[in-house]
Amino acid sequence: MNGAARGPVVTEWSDPRSAPALLLRSFEAAVAAADPARVLARHVPDEQTLRDYRRTVVVGAGKAAASMAAALEQLWPSDCPLSGLVITRYGHALPCRRVEVVEAGHPVPDQSGQLAAQRLFEIAQDADPDDLLIVLLSGGGSSLLSLPVPEIPMADLRAVTQSLLASGTPIQSINVVRKHLSRVAGGRLAASTRAQVLALVISDVAGDDLSSIASGPCAPDPSTYGDALQVIERHAVKAPGSVLAWLRRGAAGGVDETPKPGDAVFQRVEHRLIASAQRSLEAGAEVFREAGIEAHILSDSMTGEARDVAEVHAAIARQIVRHGQPFARPVVLISGGECTVTVRGRGRGGRCSEFLLALALAGADVPGLWALAADTDGIDGVEDDAGAWFGPDTLARLARQGVDGRQMLADNDAWQFFEAAGSLIRTGPTFTNVNDYRVLWIH
Repeated sequence: MNGAARGPVVTEWSDPRSAPALLLRSFEAAVAAADPARVLARHVPDEQTLRDYRRTVVVGAGKAAASMAAALEQLWPSDCPLSGLVITRYGHALPCRRVEVVEAGHPVPDQSGQLAAQRLFEIAQDADPDDLLIVLLSGGGSSLLSLPVPEIPMADLRAVTQSLLASGTPIQSINVVRKHLSRVAGGRLAASTRAQVLALVISDVAGDDLSSIASGPCAPDPSTYGDALQVIERHAVKAPGSVLAWLRRGAAGGVDETPKPGDAVFQRVEHRLIASAQRSLEAGAEVFREAGIEAHILSDSMTGEARDVAEVHAAIARQIVRHGQPFARPVVLISGGECTVTVRGRGRGGRCSEFLLALALAGADVPGLWALAADTDGIDGVEDDAGAWFGPDTLARLARQGVDGRQMLADNDAWQFFEAAGSLIRTGPTFTNVNDYRVLWIH
């Protein structure tokens, strides 16, 4: 991993072909496939093209923003102008020489992010038609690039964000709300500048939807103020009065909508997808295939409540064991995407560990089941781990120690379960993010 590890990833296994070792190596391969230092070069304009511009200005936001900026600097001609500012999550900064890196709050925005977003917005506004504005975007950008409209205080933006996250609202729907509270999201950053715009994007959303990644600051936004209101109502989100008043005003036509598909502003904008979940899933699958193990990718965009997604995975594994369908054993199943967690308890854990504990319980009758689930950014929720893994004996072993997996799941306490199992995966920040990586190995 790129980041400095804060603890052992897993035990060093004497047999590199053992299940835990292969599970971990596949996760590491998935992360490496989204490393900006490896994938950015082919998407940067050539030196002659760069010299056609008066100057190049860089702005960006996301968990990978600093590593993307550092990779860009390494590739940049020494005598070509380059400057700018990117915003990343606390603990995800890397040293850069020409591009300033600011750390801010994630997943809940804070004042550091607001102040940096204001400066970033002004940099984009100051760029001229003969400048190139490179925008570096990755997962987490929605929170980090938080510049609410003047009518909404930062405290109210924080409050509605916390309520959205706790409600189990899908991330694409959360971003519909965010885009309509922001001065930069939903295509408004692109609309603010006169420069040519090149957006380099690491995707962390289902279907690689450019309007959802970091809330699409340079992409046309098909959603509306009315859609944002429906999200809040559908998920019973507790929204401050200022938020509701602004969205209702927008739905009534009292303020301008976000720029829509077909808007002339996007004739100056080019997006390049430099890393995605699908590419990382393929890299993870290749680890197993090289070891002579059949591996299949179920989906790069499997979403839903973590417990429900776990039930689906367990049902597929059960079908394989009982009927040899749709694949014969031994086989590996891999999926990506971002689950949600509706917080009901007071325990610790993120969506990956919650999925994994639910899978262990739902698949308790599936013999020979190994599994891993981890977030490619190295942080599962707000905990100190990327995720975890389990083997066929994990549930029974912990039960003998008095650890009740069902009770821990009911309390959203999957972190404690896998801490007790000794199978948390700790990588530290990986400086990239293509969402979650889930793998089942059915022996």
